Amino acid sequence: MGILSKNTIDTWIIPHLTVGSRGFDPTVPIHEIIEAILHRLKTGCQWRELPTKQFFSNTILSWNTIFYHYNKWAKAGCWAKIWVNILKENRKYLDLSSVELDGSHTPCKNGGDAVGYQGRKACKTTNSLFMSDNQGIMLAMSTPQEGQHHDLFEIQSLFDEICRMLKEAGINLDGLFLNADPGFDSALFREACEKENIIPNVKLNPRNSAQQETELAPIGTAIFDELLYKDRSVIEHANAWIDGFKALLVRFEFSVRNWMPLHFIAFSVIFLRKINKKKKV
Repeated sequence: MGILSKNTIDTWIIPHLTVGSRGFDPTVPIHEIIEAILHRLKTGCQWRELPTKQFFSNTILSWNTIFYHYNKWAKAGCWAKIWVNILKENRKYLDLSSVELDGSHTPCKNGGDAVGYQGRKACKTTNSLFMSDNQGIMLAMSTPQEGQHHDLFEIQSLFDEICRMLKEAGINLDGLFLNADPGFDSALFREACEKENIIPNVKLNPRNSAQQETELAPIGTAIFDELLYKDRSVIEHANAWIDGFKALLVRFEFSVRNWMPLHFIAFSVIFLRKINKKKKV
């Protein structure tokens, strides 16, 4: 069996893929194209290095034809729709006793959208915000930003973006506990949480205590729960699972439009595998 079974691909992925007016070659089942895309995501090989012969039972598609379909579905927003639907239909398998938020930088080799030099990484990176549930299942990500920006850059609009995706999946944000590290210790972030009635549990940043009150300074009445904050370690597990997809370790995609969908596919694979394991128990 491949990364996902044919039945899983037929059930959760194919129904949400758009088919153009010219359709697909009837001798090439769509699930075989998906298997080739999954292989590229898992191994990190270049599109042009895809071992296409191993995926097709009849007509063998070229690597650029496979990329054409991936790119078309990315442009149509299909991969995000697939992920939102999987979340929506399987909310009972999530642990929302708390959620975890973190930023992550990815080295970029080919330049492109939202790429900038990051001093701590000593290379050009792209930075995204990720949210997971309390068992390390990724829930959503923000649109990547240039690597020179800190996690609070455009925090209100990016956090709104994450919350919109969760709402589309039918996840209730009211009263949700959210853990975040000191990099998110700011009035702007707490206001963004308050807007959604989310309870932020942000570790206080000692550098803010010596600053005057600014838009990045913490709210003085903020409450921090050390015990709850220990749950934040699960987002490190989530990042480790994502790193298992080699195409996500280093960004080669030039456009953000093609970079984000690879994450949504990885989210889908991880969650669907977890669901299948629980069903077998």
